Amino acid sequence: MGALEDTWHESSHSGDAGNGVEAAVPWHKSSHSIGVSNCVEVAGTPGSVLVRDTQHRHLGHLDFTAAEWVAFLAGLRNGRL
Repeated sequence: MGALEDTWHESSHSGDAGNGVEAAVPWHKSSHSIGVSNCVEVAGTPGSVLVRDTQHRHLGHLDFTAAEWVAFLAGLRNGRL
């Protein structure tokens, strides 16, 4: 697999004026996914965490708030998920 491509994400400081600034968001594959083809990639932005399927990047991504992501990780760590 080649390098993970970046996704462009509008800055949370751009407002509604339509002249916002976009920044490239680097995607990272989980260290638990090394050598596995069915995994997810995660990208952090100032206001959210983005998650996408490695094999179906063209379908877009899910967008989670920081609080939602922290709750998800806590659920994984304590066995609730």
